[in-house]
Amino acid sequence: MAKAKGSITARRHKKILKMAKGYRGARRKQYRRAKEAVLHAGQYAFAGRRLRRRDFRTLWISRINAALKPYGISYSKFIALLKKAEINLDRKILSQLALAEPESFKALVEKVISAPRKVTKDGRSPKAT
Repeated sequence: MAKAKGSITARRHKKILKMAKGYRGARRKQYRRAKEAVLHAGQYAFAGRRLRRRDFRTLWISRINAALKPYGISYSKFIALLKKAEINLDRKILSQLALAEPESFKALVEKVISAPRKVTKDGRSPKAT
């Protein structure tokens, strides 16, 4: 069998140390410490991406809620009415509408509020399924 050319271990070490650039002390210079630091950094980055999505969703919801205050409707009721009216707009788009185009948002709110609701024979609205 032919001998492998070059050191695979050296390449692997070099790759990890390159990823650890900018770290302080032994975490940048020693392979073992650098590998541990890089692995943890990857875990933090993964979790951070999830947290960023959570933070943005919270921001969108608070923007929509603030934009709904003048109309006297709560966020949860507005979302429920949107679903009943079968208007499929996500929270990101709704918050952008509320900020950038208040007239369009006002028209949407009025449309949702005035939309006819389904009523059963006994006069109550049906339960959501």
